[in-house]
Amino acid sequence: MAKRIAYYAGKPNSLFSGVSVVLVIMVLSFSCAHKVENTTTTTPAVTEQNSSKPDLNKLVGRWLRPDGGYILEIRSAAPDGKLDVGYYNPKSIHVARAEWVEKDGKLYVMAELQDVNYPGSTYGLEYIVGQDKLAGSYYQAVEKSTYDVEFVREK
Repeated sequence: MAKRIAYYAGKPNSLFSGVSVVLVIMVLSFSCAHKVENTTTTTPAVTEQNSSKPDLNKLVGRWLRPDGGYILEIRSAAPDGKLDVGYYNPKSIHVARAEWVEKDGKLYVMAELQDVNYPGSTYGLEYIVGQDKLAGSYYQAVEKSTYDVEFVREK
């Protein structure tokens, strides 16, 4: 490459002027030195992320929706995101699936109902630590309507 740059620099109407050749050589030198430097240095330690993970056990319990007496019973929360959940109004309503996720240090719960009058109705709830409640939205599939809801822990 250096021979090619020198060849063009010697021609009067070349693509490179003398100054351009010096700049190209400097860029190439820096680039090569930077590559060598990057291959010989060690990778800096990964910055420690938020080490305080939310406590899954806080989700477990019987939760009452005060506006209608509905009960969301979270029996267990597995590390893989699965929840064992029951839902009652006042009789048992089939819960097709229930999961939790953690995002930005917060716990979120999703429960999908599949039963008579509940074909695909879903809850999307956040666990509010300071208030020990679940709050979010309920999609009522039959009505195609979404409602703001909250559940408080039964004592």
